[in-house]
Amino acid sequence: MLPVNMASKLSSSINHEEIPVTALNCNFRKKLGLYLNPQNTVAADWRTVAEMMDYTYLEIKNFEKRDYPFEKVLTEWETRPEATVGNLLSILEKAERKDVISDLKEIIDDDCRKYLERQLRKPVQVPVVDSCGPRTKEREGITLYDDPQGLTPETFDAFICYCQNDFQFVHEMIKQLEQTEYNLRLCVFDRDVLPGTCVWTIASELIEKRCKRMVVVISDDYLDSDACDFQTKFALSLCPGARSKRLIPVVYKTMKKPFPSILRFLTICDYTRPCTQVWFWTRLGKALSLP
Repeated sequence: MLPVNMASKLSSSINHEEIPVTALNCNFRKKLGLYLNPQNTVAADWRTVAEMMDYTYLEIKNFEKRDYPFEKVLTEWETRPEATVGNLLSILEKAERKDVISDLKEIIDDDCRKYLERQLRKPVQVPVVDSCGPRTKEREGITLYDDPQGLTPETFDAFICYCQNDFQFVHEMIKQLEQTEYNLRLCVFDRDVLPGTCVWTIASELIEKRCKRMVVVISDDYLDSDACDFQTKFALSLCPGARSKRLIPVVYKTMKKPFPSILRFLTICDYTRPCTQVWFWTRLGKALSLP
Protein backbone atom coordinates (compact mmCIF):
# COMPACT_ATOMS: atom_id res chain seq x y z
CA MET A 1 0.00 0.00 0.00
CA LEU A 2 1.13 3.55 -0.73
CA PRO A 3 1.14 6.11 2.08
CA VAL A 4 -2.14 8.03 2.44
CA ASN A 5 -0.59 11.33 1.39
CA MET A 6 0.90 9.71 -1.73
CA ALA A 7 -2.46 8.12 -2.66
CA SER A 8 -4.28 11.43 -2.31
CA LYS A 9 -1.63 13.15 -4.40
CA LEU A 10 -2.15 10.59 -7.17
CA SER A 11 -5.92 11.13 -7.12
CA SER A 12 -5.51 14.87 -7.51
CA SER A 13 -3.00 14.63 -10.36
CA ILE A 14 -4.65 12.04 -12.62
CA ASN A 15 -4.08 12.76 -16.31
CA HIS A 16 -6.65 10.59 -18.07
CA GLU A 17 -4.98 11.19 -21.45
CA GLU A 18 -1.90 9.25 -20.32
CA ILE A 19 -3.73 6.25 -18.87
CA PRO A 20 -4.67 3.34 -21.18
CA VAL A 21 -8.22 2.00 -21.21
CA THR A 22 -6.81 -1.34 -20.01
CA ALA A 23 -6.51 0.33 -16.57
CA LEU A 24 -10.31 0.22 -16.23
CA ASN A 25 -11.38 -2.90 -14.39
CA CYS A 26 -14.28 -5.36 -14.79
CA ASN A 27 -16.65 -3.50 -12.43
CA PHE A 28 -16.45 -0.34 -14.56
CA ARG A 29 -16.85 -2.25 -17.83
CA LYS A 30 -19.91 -4.10 -16.56
CA LYS A 31 -21.61 -0.90 -15.35
CA LEU A 32 -20.72 0.99 -18.52
CA GLY A 33 -22.32 -1.84 -20.51
CA LEU A 34 -25.48 -1.55 -18.41
CA TYR A 35 -25.76 2.08 -19.57
CA LEU A 36 -24.90 1.56 -23.23
CA ASN A 37 -25.99 -1.96 -24.25
CA PRO A 38 -29.79 -1.40 -24.13
CA GLN A 39 -31.11 0.10 -27.37
CA ASN A 40 -32.13 3.65 -26.56
CA THR A 41 -34.32 5.93 -28.67
CA VAL A 42 -33.57 9.02 -26.58
CA ALA A 43 -29.91 8.83 -25.52
CA ALA A 44 -26.92 7.53 -27.48
CA ASP A 45 -26.34 3.80 -27.02
CA TRP A 46 -23.32 1.57 -27.74
CA ARG A 47 -23.81 1.82 -31.52
CA THR A 48 -23.29 5.58 -31.47
CA VAL A 49 -20.21 5.23 -29.27
CA ALA A 50 -18.79 2.47 -31.51
CA GLU A 51 -19.27 4.66 -34.58
CA MET A 52 -17.42 7.49 -32.84
CA MET A 53 -14.62 5.01 -32.13
CA ASP A 54 -14.32 4.71 -35.93
CA TYR A 55 -15.94 1.30 -36.36
CA THR A 56 -17.63 0.71 -39.70
CA TYR A 57 -21.28 -0.15 -40.25
CA LEU A 58 -20.43 -3.79 -41.04
CA GLU A 59 -18.31 -4.12 -37.91
CA ILE A 60 -21.09 -2.69 -35.76
CA LYS A 61 -23.61 -5.10 -37.33
CA ASN A 62 -21.21 -7.94 -36.50
CA PHE A 63 -20.94 -6.78 -32.87
CA GLU A 64 -24.76 -6.80 -32.67
CA LYS A 65 -24.67 -10.60 -32.86
CA ARG A 66 -22.58 -10.85 -29.70
CA ASP A 67 -23.76 -10.94 -26.09
CA TYR A 68 -22.88 -7.73 -24.24
CA PRO A 69 -21.77 -5.97 -27.46
CA PHE A 70 -20.21 -2.87 -25.91
CA GLU A 71 -17.84 -4.93 -23.77
CA LYS A 72 -16.63 -6.56 -27.02
CA VAL A 73 -16.28 -3.14 -28.69
CA LEU A 74 -14.22 -1.84 -25.78
CA THR A 75 -11.98 -4.92 -25.74
CA GLU A 76 -11.24 -4.49 -29.46
CA TRP A 77 -10.80 -0.70 -29.22
CA GLU A 78 -8.29 -0.88 -26.36
CA THR A 79 -5.71 -2.43 -28.71
CA ARG A 80 -5.48 0.85 -30.65
CA PRO A 81 -2.85 3.48 -29.83
CA GLU A 82 -5.50 6.17 -29.19
CA ALA A 83 -7.34 4.04 -26.60
CA THR A 84 -6.84 6.13 -23.47
CA VAL A 85 -9.22 6.85 -20.61
CA GLY A 86 -9.19 10.50 -21.68
CA ASN A 87 -10.31 9.64 -25.23
CA LEU A 88 -13.05 7.35 -23.91
CA LEU A 89 -14.38 10.15 -21.70
CA SER A 90 -14.18 12.56 -24.63
CA ILE A 91 -16.21 10.18 -26.83
CA LEU A 92 -18.87 9.75 -24.14
CA GLU A 93 -19.07 13.52 -23.74
CA LYS A 94 -19.44 14.08 -27.51
CA ALA A 95 -22.15 11.40 -27.52
CA GLU A 96 -23.94 13.50 -24.88
CA ARG A 97 -23.67 10.78 -22.24
CA LYS A 98 -22.40 13.03 -19.48
CA ASP A 99 -24.76 11.15 -17.17
CA VAL A 100 -22.55 8.08 -17.58
CA ILE A 101 -19.38 10.07 -16.85
CA SER A 102 -20.95 11.64 -13.78
CA ASP A 103 -22.30 8.37 -12.36
CA LEU A 104 -19.10 6.37 -12.97
CA LYS A 105 -16.52 9.09 -12.26
CA GLU A 106 -15.66 7.69 -8.83
CA ILE A 107 -15.02 4.22 -10.26
CA ILE A 108 -12.97 5.65 -13.15
CA ASP A 109 -10.75 7.71 -10.86
CA ASP A 110 -10.33 4.80 -8.45
CA ASP A 111 -9.23 2.47 -11.28
CA CYS A 112 -6.84 5.14 -12.61
CA ARG A 113 -5.35 5.71 -9.15
CA LYS A 114 -4.81 1.96 -8.68
CA TYR A 115 -3.16 1.82 -12.11
CA LEU A 116 -0.77 4.63 -11.19
CA GLU A 117 0.01 2.94 -7.88
CA ARG A 118 0.90 -0.26 -9.72
CA GLN A 119 3.18 1.69 -12.03
CA LEU A 120 5.00 3.21 -9.04
CA ARG A 121 5.46 -0.21 -7.46
CA LYS A 122 7.00 -1.72 -10.61
CA PRO A 123 10.72 -2.51 -10.28
CA VAL A 124 13.18 -0.54 -12.38
CA GLN A 125 13.76 -2.42 -15.62
CA VAL A 126 16.95 -2.89 -17.55
CA PRO A 127 17.11 -0.97 -20.88
CA VAL A 128 16.40 -4.10 -22.95
CA VAL A 129 13.75 -6.57 -21.85
CA ASP A 130 13.41 -10.01 -23.39
CA SER A 131 9.66 -10.66 -23.30
CA CYS A 132 10.21 -14.32 -24.11
CA GLY A 133 12.18 -14.96 -20.91
CA PRO A 134 15.43 -16.88 -20.54
CA ARG A 135 16.70 -18.66 -23.61
CA THR A 136 16.19 -22.42 -23.50
CA LYS A 137 17.53 -25.27 -25.65
CA GLU A 138 14.12 -25.43 -27.34
CA ARG A 139 14.84 -22.05 -28.93
CA GLU A 140 18.22 -23.10 -30.36
CA GLY A 141 18.39 -24.84 -33.73
CA ILE A 142 14.74 -24.20 -34.57
CA THR A 143 14.96 -23.35 -38.28
CA LEU A 144 16.36 -25.20 -41.27
CA TYR A 145 19.66 -23.31 -41.48
CA ASP A 146 20.23 -22.57 -37.79
CA ASP A 147 23.55 -23.29 -36.16
CA PRO A 148 22.80 -26.42 -34.06
CA GLN A 149 24.64 -24.80 -31.14
CA GLY A 150 22.56 -21.62 -31.37
CA LEU A 151 25.67 -19.47 -31.86
CA THR A 152 24.55 -17.86 -35.13
CA PRO A 153 20.73 -18.02 -35.30
CA GLU A 154 19.13 -17.71 -38.73
CA THR A 155 17.43 -14.34 -39.28
CA PHE A 156 14.79 -13.19 -41.75
CA ASP A 157 13.48 -10.02 -43.37
CA ALA A 158 9.88 -10.93 -42.58
CA PHE A 159 7.74 -13.48 -40.77
CA ILE A 160 4.76 -14.55 -42.88
CA CYS A 161 1.57 -14.94 -40.84
CA TYR A 162 -0.86 -17.06 -42.84
CA CYS A 163 -3.38 -19.90 -42.57
CA GLN A 164 -3.12 -23.16 -44.50
CA ASN A 165 -5.86 -22.28 -47.00
CA ASP A 166 -3.82 -19.27 -48.16
CA PHE A 167 -0.64 -21.24 -48.79
CA GLN A 168 -0.89 -20.92 -52.58
CA PHE A 169 -0.54 -17.13 -52.25
CA VAL A 170 2.42 -17.62 -49.88
CA HIS A 171 4.11 -19.64 -52.67
CA GLU A 172 3.59 -16.69 -55.02
CA MET A 173 5.03 -14.36 -52.38
CA ILE A 174 8.16 -16.53 -52.13
CA LYS A 175 8.52 -16.43 -55.93
CA GLN A 176 8.09 -12.64 -56.16
CA LEU A 177 10.18 -11.60 -53.15
CA GLU A 178 12.87 -14.27 -52.68
CA GLN A 179 13.59 -15.24 -56.28
CA THR A 180 13.80 -11.72 -57.75
CA GLU A 181 16.08 -8.70 -57.36
CA TYR A 182 14.60 -8.09 -53.87
CA ASN A 183 16.39 -11.24 -52.66
CA LEU A 184 14.48 -11.18 -49.38
CA ARG A 185 14.53 -13.96 -46.80
CA LEU A 186 11.00 -14.86 -45.67
CA CYS A 187 10.19 -16.99 -42.64
CA VAL A 188 7.51 -19.44 -43.77
CA PHE A 189 6.61 -21.68 -40.85
CA ASP A 190 5.83 -24.86 -42.84
CA ARG A 191 9.06 -24.54 -44.84
CA ASP A 192 11.61 -23.10 -42.40
CA VAL A 193 10.73 -24.34 -38.89
CA LEU A 194 12.00 -27.73 -37.78
CA PRO A 195 9.38 -30.16 -36.43
CA GLY A 196 9.15 -31.22 -32.79
CA THR A 197 9.04 -27.78 -31.12
CA CYS A 198 6.30 -25.86 -29.31
CA VAL A 199 4.43 -23.81 -31.91
CA TRP A 200 3.68 -20.84 -29.62
CA THR A 201 7.19 -20.58 -28.14
CA ILE A 202 8.90 -20.79 -31.51
CA ALA A 203 6.51 -18.33 -33.18
CA SER A 204 7.23 -15.81 -30.40
CA GLU A 205 10.99 -16.31 -30.75
CA LEU A 206 10.89 -15.84 -34.53
CA ILE A 207 8.63 -12.79 -34.51
CA GLU A 208 10.51 -10.96 -31.75
CA LYS A 209 14.12 -12.04 -32.26
CA ARG A 210 14.62 -13.28 -35.79
CA CYS A 211 12.39 -11.19 -38.12
CA LYS A 212 12.49 -7.47 -38.91
CA ARG A 213 8.89 -7.32 -40.14
CA MET A 214 5.73 -9.41 -40.24
CA VAL A 215 3.46 -9.79 -43.26
CA VAL A 216 -0.10 -10.71 -42.28
CA VAL A 217 -2.04 -12.44 -45.06
CA ILE A 218 -5.63 -11.41 -44.34
CA SER A 219 -8.53 -13.58 -45.51
CA ASP A 220 -11.79 -15.00 -44.18
CA ASP A 221 -9.86 -18.13 -43.14
CA TYR A 222 -7.28 -16.00 -41.32
CA LEU A 223 -10.05 -14.70 -39.04
CA ASP A 224 -10.80 -18.25 -37.88
CA SER A 225 -7.17 -19.19 -37.15
CA ASP A 226 -6.06 -19.24 -33.50
CA ALA A 227 -2.41 -19.35 -34.57
CA CYS A 228 -2.77 -16.25 -36.78
CA ASP A 229 -4.66 -14.43 -34.02
CA PHE A 230 -1.87 -15.17 -31.52
CA GLN A 231 0.93 -14.18 -33.91
CA THR A 232 -0.74 -10.89 -34.87
CA LYS A 233 -1.53 -9.84 -31.30
CA PHE A 234 1.96 -10.84 -30.12
CA ALA A 235 3.59 -8.72 -32.84
CA LEU A 236 1.32 -5.77 -32.00
CA SER A 237 2.24 -6.08 -28.32
CA LEU A 238 5.91 -5.59 -29.26
CA CYS A 239 5.17 -2.31 -31.06
CA PRO A 240 1.85 -0.74 -29.97
CA GLY A 241 0.38 1.21 -32.87
CA ALA A 242 2.95 -0.44 -35.18
CA ARG A 243 5.18 2.62 -34.78
CA SER A 244 8.21 0.66 -36.02
CA LYS A 245 6.36 -0.51 -39.17
CA ARG A 246 6.57 -4.06 -37.90
CA LEU A 247 3.25 -5.28 -39.37
CA ILE A 248 2.20 -5.14 -43.02
CA PRO A 249 -1.34 -6.44 -43.73
CA VAL A 250 -1.89 -7.99 -47.17
CA VAL A 251 -5.27 -8.73 -48.75
CA TYR A 252 -5.08 -10.95 -51.84
CA LYS A 253 -8.72 -11.95 -52.36
CA THR A 254 -12.15 -10.46 -51.69
CA MET A 255 -13.41 -11.01 -48.14
CA LYS A 256 -16.95 -11.65 -46.94
CA LYS A 257 -16.17 -11.02 -43.28
CA PRO A 258 -15.20 -7.61 -41.81
CA PHE A 259 -11.51 -6.68 -41.93
CA PRO A 260 -9.93 -7.24 -38.47
CA SER A 261 -10.37 -4.05 -36.46
CA ILE A 262 -6.99 -4.32 -34.69
CA LEU A 263 -5.25 -3.81 -38.06
CA ARG A 264 -7.51 -1.11 -39.49
CA PHE A 265 -5.13 1.71 -38.58
CA LEU A 266 -2.32 0.20 -40.72
CA THR A 267 -1.74 0.88 -44.43
CA ILE A 268 -2.46 -2.33 -46.33
CA CYS A 269 -1.21 -3.91 -49.57
CA ASP A 270 -4.34 -4.75 -51.56
CA TYR A 271 -4.01 -7.34 -54.33
CA THR A 272 -7.77 -7.43 -55.02
CA ARG A 273 -7.79 -4.22 -57.08
CA PRO A 274 -6.77 -4.95 -60.70
CA CYS A 275 -5.81 -1.30 -61.29
CA THR A 276 -3.13 -1.39 -58.57
CA GLN A 277 -1.83 -4.98 -58.91
CA VAL A 278 1.05 -3.77 -61.06
CA TRP A 279 2.44 -1.89 -58.03
CA PHE A 280 1.63 -4.52 -55.41
CA TRP A 281 4.91 -6.48 -55.32
CA THR A 282 7.01 -3.33 -55.71
CA ARG A 283 5.37 -1.69 -52.70
CA LEU A 284 5.62 -4.84 -50.57
CA GLY A 285 9.20 -5.56 -51.62
CA LYS A 286 10.34 -2.01 -50.86
CA ALA A 287 8.62 -2.02 -47.46
CA LEU A 288 10.32 -5.28 -46.47
CA SER A 289 13.71 -4.08 -47.76
CA LEU A 290 13.84 -1.13 -45.36
CA PRO A 291 16.47 -1.31 -42.57
